[in-house]
Amino acid sequence: MDTPIYYSKTEFIETDTGNKVSRRATIAGPQNIILGGKTIISSGAIIRGDLRRTGPGHAVVISLGRYCLVGEGCVIRPPYKTYRGNFNYYPMKIGDHVHIGANTVVEAATIGNHVVIGKNCIIGKFTIIKDCAQVADNTVIPPNTVVPALALFSGSPGRFVEDLPESTQELVESQTKHYYTRFQPLDR
Repeated sequence: MDTPIYYSKTEFIETDTGNKVSRRATIAGPQNIILGGKTIISSGAIIRGDLRRTGPGHAVVISLGRYCLVGEGCVIRPPYKTYRGNFNYYPMKIGDHVHIGANTVVEAATIGNHVVIGKNCIIGKFTIIKDCAQVADNTVIPPNTVVPALALFSGSPGRFVEDLPESTQELVESQTKHYYTRFQPLDR
């Protein structure tokens, strides 16, 4: 039996869909952020849903799938570019079963399902990380990089290191579900 990871009920807010969001996380522009359910946002994480295209109405800026884990001190902000003199932010989509390590900065366009990103990484603007890919700790992925499915990237700049096994999807899914199950309130 695995030991639970305890958290204080006063620190985390649990939503109807099972998301657990630290009160010490900064969620800017929450109306522009979608959490798929059973996602954990750790203390000190910053999610910038307030950075969005100008214009009327709400726009989904950042969407996270189910069973995502955003580590402590992560910064997730939408990618931006100036096109024909207009500065614009672009939406970011993060799939299901994505684990983002502590102190990582993400400005990707898309992160697929079953992706593991290590600690202290920088994921450059408009990066696309395909399903079941992994990024090692302390890796810098340059802007506009495409990380292929079932590939491990490492280094600065991040480069292809090796192919991951076909079982990566099942492994990552069981890890993220497992972590969520072990993440229990201390004061029941």
